[in-house]
Amino acid sequence: MKHWIHWLPGVRTLRQYEAAWLPRDIVAGFVLATMLVPVGIAYAVASGLPGIHGLYATIVPLLIYAVFGPSRILVLGPDSALAAVILGVVAPLSGGDPLRVVTLAGMMAIVSGTVCILAGIARLGFVTELLSKPIRYGYMNGIALTVLISQLPKLFGFSIESDGPLRNLWAIASAILEGRTNLVALAIGLGTLTVILLLKNHKWLPGILVAVVAATAVVGALNLARYGVQVLGPLPQGLPGFAVPLIGYSDILPVLIGGTAIALVSFADTSVLSRSYAARLGTPVDPNQEMVGLGAANLATGFFQGFPISSSSSRTPVAEAAGARTQLTSVVGALVIALLLLAAPNLLEHLPTAALAAVVIASAIGLIEVTDLKRIYRIQQWEFWLSIVCFIGVAVLGVIPGIGLAIAIAIIEFLWDGWRPHSAVLGRAHGVKGYHDITRYPDARLIPGLVLFRWDAPLFFANAEFFKERALDAVAKSPTPVRWLVVAAEPVTSVDVTAADFIGELDQTLQAKGIELCFAELKDPVKDKLKRFGLFTLLGEKYFFPTIGAAVSSFLATHNVAWEDWEDHNKGPTDDIPG
Repeated sequence: MKHWIHWLPGVRTLRQYEAAWLPRDIVAGFVLATMLVPVGIAYAVASGLPGIHGLYATIVPLLIYAVFGPSRILVLGPDSALAAVILGVVAPLSGGDPLRVVTLAGMMAIVSGTVCILAGIARLGFVTELLSKPIRYGYMNGIALTVLISQLPKLFGFSIESDGPLRNLWAIASAILEGRTNLVALAIGLGTLTVILLLKNHKWLPGILVAVVAATAVVGALNLARYGVQVLGPLPQGLPGFAVPLIGYSDILPVLIGGTAIALVSFADTSVLSRSYAARLGTPVDPNQEMVGLGAANLATGFFQGFPISSSSSRTPVAEAAGARTQLTSVVGALVIALLLLAAPNLLEHLPTAALAAVVIASAIGLIEVTDLKRIYRIQQWEFWLSIVCFIGVAVLGVIPGIGLAIAIAIIEFLWDGWRPHSAVLGRAHGVKGYHDITRYPDARLIPGLVLFRWDAPLFFANAEFFKERALDAVAKSPTPVRWLVVAAEPVTSVDVTAADFIGELDQTLQAKGIELCFAELKDPVKDKLKRFGLFTLLGEKYFFPTIGAAVSSFLATHNVAWEDWEDHNKGPTDDIPG
């Protein structure tokens, strides 16, 4: 029973629920619902779906995450960062058929949910940590630009036939020059955007709700639809029904790729947001359970006419500011929206499309990161340029290829330090305990006949030959004939079979020159691997030392070497701190 409860954090929270939390959760749920409705509709339209499906994709995830999600405050639902990914997949495949759009988007949610759940069960929650901050900034800035460009035609009151951010920009500029702008729609959209941006920092004043209600009231009262202003129209009455989104064979590959990309992007953002609130509230969150919760929400919404969802960095603070204590806030919010669909589906029929575009544009602006990129440029320019490459990749190639490029760059970045890591020859520096890199301490003295070689990375197939080359180079550059080569291996956290074979080859090469290969400071798990690989037997267990100092003492005890330490003679050469 305990095993299953682990996967149902909502049940644990319910068991520990305090009566004093109830009023706050209910009030916060009503406040949250007022923001969830316009945002859900706006992101659905931005994703290429009818607005009603934005509410379906809000109700179901809120309820499911309340059971499976580990965070007590995180709010899930449609997200602007995913809109461009969804639109990039469903638009070319659907042929303009709204039913096809809904089916394709539903299956993407199922794919995304399945990937997240499997990864969470397999405890792969660490995977998104491979995306460094500059890379994440790059692709998110690219997505933000793509989303912003996609909404400009709606803001200006016209439509375009094009594909890709750059081609869309050209088509938008051409339409404006041709005089196709609807000035009334533009005025409504810009007014809505202005109100949202002016009120965005007022936690207790829901800027999106104020702006959308005002725009809807103006359009309805003045009947601005007669001037060509497009409106949402009445929503279908009732709740979403269960439906299996069946797609054709030709759709499988792009939907799989898109769904997987969404799983990566949504969990990367969700894990960052979840950890931030966990640290703030003092409630640790399991990233693997977070992945399961996000996956379950996506999987469920895919079967109830929704589309892929993620956590929200704009709606979660609303819930927090309104006093939310647990996921009951999300449940109340979902029930309020469900009541709206049952009792008042025509309430938003005069909501202008230009206002919805303004909501999405405001959210896209919020995704753009500039300030921290400036800091990164100052302290490490190559990571800044990695971010720019990812940004350009998304903006030029499109969202899916751009995210693929970001992932490829992340993998290369992750492996680069391992491929060509830092290494150093160590010596005894005056006035400093331990043995240190002689390039950093030019006055460091070398022990005649002994080379202390430090390798600052795990040993694996990609760097094994380089390790051998650098070790032999250290021997070749020694000012005195070498008797021992001691690898200071404290930074070595792993060794694979390929690297073990290269260590064996290095030992053979050194033996031919009368040199003993030794290791110092190896971690026990790495020692265990070397024992399995047979290297303890090959090199001799006596040549494995717990510290550099122990290796130096053994060398001095077995070789007639004229050596006087910098340190006090009473301390001796082994009283050191390896460095």
